[in-house]
Amino acid sequence: MRCLVLGSAAGGGFPQWNCGCALCGLARAGDPRARPRTQVGVAVTEDGERWLLVGASPDLRQQMLDNPAMAPVSPRHSPVAAVVLVSADVDGVAGLLVLREQQRLRVFAPEPILRILEENRIFAALDPALVERVAVVPGVALDTGLGITLTLLEMPGKVPLYHEDRAAASAEQAATYAARLEAGGRTAIIAPACAEVTASVQQTLAGADLLFFDGTLFTDDEMIRAGVSQKTGRRMGHVCVSGPEGSMARLAGQPGRRIYFHINNTNPMLLDGSPERAAVQEAGFEVAYDGMEVL
Repeated sequence: MRCLVLGSAAGGGFPQWNCGCALCGLARAGDPRARPRTQVGVAVTEDGERWLLVGASPDLRQQMLDNPAMAPVSPRHSPVAAVVLVSADVDGVAGLLVLREQQRLRVFAPEPILRILEENRIFAALDPALVERVAVVPGVALDTGLGITLTLLEMPGKVPLYHEDRAAASAEQAATYAARLEAGGRTAIIAPACAEVTASVQQTLAGADLLFFDGTLFTDDEMIRAGVSQKTGRRMGHVCVSGPEGSMARLAGQPGRRIYFHINNTNPMLLDGSPERAAVQEAGFEVAYDGMEVL
């Protein structure tokens, strides 16, 4: 099983188009420590020819152009055979509209996400005669037909911003999902959003050969201190990396390769050589970057 990181940043990418924070400034200035990143997405293949995407980033078109493995091999062809949706957030579904040019593929998602697509008529741009929507029952293994078995795992999360009560003082809780993928005797779990690393989450993630995990914020109040938002990570449905309840501590000792992705533009672990990068590496984690390949 081969995993290709198409995008490793959180919503807005890095640098974010309307953000003048210190880190975005470094990226715009071309500082080699601040590698630009597009919005999150991972492509997975078992045979090297047919790819399954986890998440459909708004940056998907550029990501496909940037990665030769995503290129067509005939006048009308795409190696993308399927998409797994693990959230209904804009940065997880908007890229579906990139795939509307009469290309056959399957979209795997739980019923609540499929309902959101059905409610929004813009997604009718994907011809139903070519794009099959497949309902996935969380916790039940499904053969994708690509040599990869998919199981959706429920994670603590929140409803998408456009579905929540904007006046609410706290996040409206709802399940988000991680994708457990099995092929060739190996298991990868791709979890771009998790609000809290509970004992149940620890057990759910245990045993994977490879874990891509929510690395949105290094500290819960990071965006507040950066002066770009009044929201905490918890308010957005993302557990922070650091601290006793953070993912770095709560996932310590987990076997397999552990990689942070879905990283916000304010997160200092984006910066090569930063103390925060050193801390996660010392704890046995890696920080994803666009184009990263994991075999």
